[in-house]
Amino acid sequence: MNRRLFLRNSSLASVALSTWTLSSCSTEANDTRQAAAAQGSAPATDTFELQEATITELQQKMTSGQHTARSLTELYLQRIEAIDKNGPKLNSVIEVNPDALSLADALDKERKSGKVRGPLHGIPVLIKDNIDTADRMQTTAGSLALAGHKAQQDAFIVQRLRAAGAVLLGKTNLSEWANFRSTRSTSGWSSRGGQTRNAYILDRTPSGSSSGSGVAVAANLCAVAIGTETDGSVVSPASCSGIVGIKPTVGLLSRAGIIPISATQDTAGPMARTVRDAALLLGALAGVDAADAVTRESTGKAAPDYTAFLKPDGLKGKRLGVEKNHLKGSSDAVPLLLAAVELLKSQGATIVEIELEKHTDPLGEAEYDVLLYEFKDGVNKYLSTAGAPVKTVADVMRFNAQNKAKAMPFFQQEILEAADKTDGLSSTKYQAALKKSHQGARQALDAALHDNRLDGIVAVTNGPAPCLDLINGDSWKGPGFSSPAAMAGYPHITVPMGQAHGLPVGLSFVGGAYQEGPLLTLAYAYEQTSKKRVAPEFRSPFVG
Repeated sequence: MNRRLFLRNSSLASVALSTWTLSSCSTEANDTRQAAAAQGSAPATDTFELQEATITELQQKMTSGQHTARSLTELYLQRIEAIDKNGPKLNSVIEVNPDALSLADALDKERKSGKVRGPLHGIPVLIKDNIDTADRMQTTAGSLALAGHKAQQDAFIVQRLRAAGAVLLGKTNLSEWANFRSTRSTSGWSSRGGQTRNAYILDRTPSGSSSGSGVAVAANLCAVAIGTETDGSVVSPASCSGIVGIKPTVGLLSRAGIIPISATQDTAGPMARTVRDAALLLGALAGVDAADAVTRESTGKAAPDYTAFLKPDGLKGKRLGVEKNHLKGSSDAVPLLLAAVELLKSQGATIVEIELEKHTDPLGEAEYDVLLYEFKDGVNKYLSTAGAPVKTVADVMRFNAQNKAKAMPFFQQEILEAADKTDGLSSTKYQAALKKSHQGARQALDAALHDNRLDGIVAVTNGPAPCLDLINGDSWKGPGFSSPAAMAGYPHITVPMGQAHGLPVGLSFVGGAYQEGPLLTLAYAYEQTSKKRVAPEFRSPFVG
């Protein structure tokens, strides 16, 4: 089960995953779909010069003098203008960095003087709009209530990015408040940024809440991007965008300077087109931060170089558990998983069927309670010191109510209301819910890994993306696997597993705490053998 499902099972709708027009896949929307078809079509062959370029390839271009950080940045900015703001209008980038070219120029000057900071030097990166940057860009979590807010200092992971020499290209759209606002929201929609669209079929959800980051990477609007996850918000949009997403162990990356939902489940994570690029970005972001006490737990556990784990024969001799429930049913993801299992076997892995979800699915109600309590506590603390135009969750709700036509045109703020009614982290209800969800998920995952002597667990990340529907919200069917690792705070990597009707589906790799390295070994070996990444063609909606 993942967050989109536990919200439904908590008498909520589902974890919003995206929407474009009022009911863009309904029979009533044929005229709208046909209009989109006229503007959304793209040539079968994408001639973008940096199409599918990896970090290593971009570094080679800069080393040879074929390109500079500035010319790469210019190309990506032109790409954003051509297909994100125009053409198919993906709407994944909420704001470009007005200082991107000057940052690139400074890094080019360093390179010319003989200083190269590392593999990210001069590489354009997009980051989600809930991550603080102390520059001319806003940090709003997609909310009009925070419009105009500019952070006073960089988030710790942004400091790490700058130190690594990355070019901050801009910020990506997201599901507003990281999809923690309404019981029937639509993923990829925010009141500030509007609706992000799936790059593969334009009226399908991009999933969320890191929808913009996922779509931007898939559509080659940047080299790599950063998303954030509480439960599914990196891996689900990565799956729906046919890219690699890493949800690290909670504590590997600092959360300081990131608008929060949950102190026990939140983490940022890399989103990339290849496992190697995701590993490079993960290594740049990891680090102990005095402002985030949980990161002290990662001392001595973070790898100095995650690319050292990338071995083409990394599946040989490994024991992998596969979620039994995902091997059956009518979802189009099932045959893709069955094929993936056979490929894993062919590469020397032993497959063991397990039933993890029967232990973790019942924890969803407790998880939701934890998030309600931690959201109010964390957001109130963030807003009280951020210099933002609103200071509390209650202020946000008042702003939304007073500006309903713009802030709440499609769905309401039931989750904010429920969170604001919680009575603090000392509450016995909160403590009991935390013990049940967090410890329960860890015990279930640890037992599955230990009792079956597993190197990792595989499953369907989520099924093919459903249609956008701003009126009714997201409507997912089939398997999904974000919640076990999310509740436990354990690492989760998704890799493209194939497509169903032109829509990508990801394969999940889950392991124990701080096992990012061994999971990268598995994910890389699968990626190199399967080669399921396919660039999007911005296809028009199906016409019924």
